[in-house]
Amino acid sequence: MMLNSKEAILIAYQNKIQKQQSNIDSLAAQLNKISLSRLGLFVAEILLVAMIISWGFHWFYIILLLLPLVYFLMLVKKQGRVQNELDYARQLMWVYQNEEDHLLTRRNGYDHGEQFESESHPYTSDLDIFGHLSLYAYVNRCKTVKGMSLLAGHLDQALPAETILKRQEAIKELSDHMEDSFHFRARLQNHQPAQLTAIEQKLAKELPLQLKFTRSTSLRTYVKVVPFLMFAILLAGILMGGMVWNIFGLVALFNAALIFFNLKHINPVYYGFSGSAELLKAYSGIIEWTEKIIWKSAYIKAFFSTDEASVPVSKEIKDLASIIQSYDARLNMIVAIFLNIFFLWDLKCAIRLDNWYKGSSDHILKGLDRISQFEELISLATLTYNEPEWNFPALSTAFKLEAVQIGHPLIEAGKRIVNDYTLTGQPTVDIVTGSNMAGKSTFLRTMGINMVLAFAGAPVCAKVLNLSIFKVLSYMRIKDSLNDQTSTFKAELNRLKMILEESKLSANTFVLIDEMLRGTNSKDKFLGSKVFIERMIEQQTQALFATHDLALSEMEARFGGLVRNYHFDIQITESEMHFDYKLKHGACKTFNAAILLKQIGLNT
Repeated sequence: MMLNSKEAILIAYQNKIQKQQSNIDSLAAQLNKISLSRLGLFVAEILLVAMIISWGFHWFYIILLLLPLVYFLMLVKKQGRVQNELDYARQLMWVYQNEEDHLLTRRNGYDHGEQFESESHPYTSDLDIFGHLSLYAYVNRCKTVKGMSLLAGHLDQALPAETILKRQEAIKELSDHMEDSFHFRARLQNHQPAQLTAIEQKLAKELPLQLKFTRSTSLRTYVKVVPFLMFAILLAGILMGGMVWNIFGLVALFNAALIFFNLKHINPVYYGFSGSAELLKAYSGIIEWTEKIIWKSAYIKAFFSTDEASVPVSKEIKDLASIIQSYDARLNMIVAIFLNIFFLWDLKCAIRLDNWYKGSSDHILKGLDRISQFEELISLATLTYNEPEWNFPALSTAFKLEAVQIGHPLIEAGKRIVNDYTLTGQPTVDIVTGSNMAGKSTFLRTMGINMVLAFAGAPVCAKVLNLSIFKVLSYMRIKDSLNDQTSTFKAELNRLKMILEESKLSANTFVLIDEMLRGTNSKDKFLGSKVFIERMIEQQTQALFATHDLALSEMEARFGGLVRNYHFDIQITESEMHFDYKLKHGACKTFNAAILLKQIGLNT
């Protein structure tokens, strides 16, 4: 259920946290009681043994000894179940607390996407898409490598209009399942990013080769009969004694040798999944949730094969988890020796795994991949849920951009200033002049970052955004590079070259320029900027061009409606500056450099 204000959403999270804390406290108390009960049973067992030693043996005492032991084993099983419930409750608590913290402080405990940063990308560095305090850091709720990569891929290039509309529908549908999505994320909370990829790699490429040794008919036959053989010889030894025990010893030795000589095959199979039984169970639960819901959006339906097997993928993964859990018996040396002598346990598990692999659905890898596809969409659905005042943009096939009350999504709502901005029916170069710190750069980034959200199928920080699909190119943070022996001016030229080349290839390009050619003298800067603007006009390329150079604003008179002037101004009262950060028509008339210089002791 969507709530209609951030205050209501915050209260809902806080209520969930309070309820979850009570659940955690209750489960922790249960664990303490179980631990005390186990200790009491242990003491009782010792007292019973002491009593038998003092009073002498009687068959009735066997029953007395067995009762605490059976109850002890029941408590061990119950303790495991309660501990799992407690661990899960804490994971769910983390999810709720992360959302509360996100609303209060804008911090997010998920990956910030530093690995996707690139200075050479057409816009991601300039628009703060990846890295610390970035859009990705604000939006991401993915734990798997694939999920994080999917989200990054949808933020670093515009999707086709048809895909965007399908994703909007899917995100809206997932927003109606938010409580389920919190549980989805909780099940993944203990997941390390590369674990799912490693399991997929294991299943797709390594496991078929590693299990070849299990396909020997004689080996499989012997593994089947060995439990009956061992218990038959054991029973014969008890009844007949003598040479039968020697036979029992020889068969046990043969079994141990068979296991030993196959360890080179068994260990790679086991260690590829070691310790992942609980994780596979979590994956199974996650996938089971995606299977139970009858999805309506075409985008989500495409995650599922139309010819999937009658056995759900979640069931197949649960079966795999059961096999791996059985394999984990080898972790206890005493248990492992017994099981391998009597059952050839390691070989039995390997054969079960091979049978599972041959009989499992061809769609199991796609089922695992579904986890990443859902968590990427859940990231944007969570954004939709947490930002009820944001809206999904409308897409236009014609050249268009109409923004009403558009603001920067990474600025807090209480500090965010919104503006209106509309394009005409043809591309223009819109020159934005204004004082230092008046809001020019922020406005350019506001437009760019909201386009990135729009083209990923996400909601935008605007009351209305109606736009066509643009190829966004930016020129804002230009840096020199000592490693590449690149000066600032050379870096600027490289960036301009990229923009000129890329804008030629796409008719629907939107260029964002913030103070061009800062690395050269004022005359060349003006001439270069002027020539660049003329090229944009000639190419019919839409551009937002922020500058301090008022002379460039005079181009409006020469080019008529193809160049438009906007500005951000300041109000100066008794040498004090006041900014309203509102976009206004026309060139700027008031600047603040002299005042800023005077404040640091330089009078002009």
